[in-house]
Amino acid sequence: MENTSASPGETVRTAYSARAEEYAALFGSMTSTHPSDRALVGSWAATLTGPVLDAGCGPGQWTDFLAACGLAVTGIDLVPEFVEQARRQYSHLRFDVGDFDTLDAATGSLGGVLSWYSLIHHRPQDIRTPLAEFARVIRPGGGLLVGFVEGATVEAFDHAVTPAYRWPVVELGQELATAGFEVLETHTRTKRDHRPHGALTARRLSTR
Repeated sequence: MENTSASPGETVRTAYSARAEEYAALFGSMTSTHPSDRALVGSWAATLTGPVLDAGCGPGQWTDFLAACGLAVTGIDLVPEFVEQARRQYSHLRFDVGDFDTLDAATGSLGGVLSWYSLIHHRPQDIRTPLAEFARVIRPGGGLLVGFVEGATVEAFDHAVTPAYRWPVVELGQELATAGFEVLETHTRTKRDHRPHGALTARRLSTR
């Protein structure tokens, strides 16, 4: 019986915990990623200085990729099973269980945050909470890269693990601007053999 009293975060954590091994087997390596995504994340990483957070790191493959780019990076995820897998696979890196709605990082302490498909399960009315946290912890001039499922309108869809949301590039970009970021680049990929994909790179504006 469904637990209707569970918070959205608890629902996501429980759903992924139940399928963590399956998910890691399918998507937990860089060979499962698109070449253009690797190029984008790599070029973005080259613009960063200082500590970086992989928010929603899953089994840790992107965290390791960023480390290979020369960055001091930490991965966090809601799902303990993912963090355990990441620690085993990439024992030279740091991974923590954490909620990026309330980050355990000092204000202005990070050079950047990667949020690769880790916001897709946030309800539209809740999306500003993690974006505000990213803005808080990224220092002025630091970078944010968000990967997401692109769509013509903001709408829910039946994700394989737990319900998720599509976002138009323009509307999600407006949310980033509201949080205190300047959107620098937008990327989309809509070939029939892939799910509609969007990505936004942004720079943290100076606080006033």
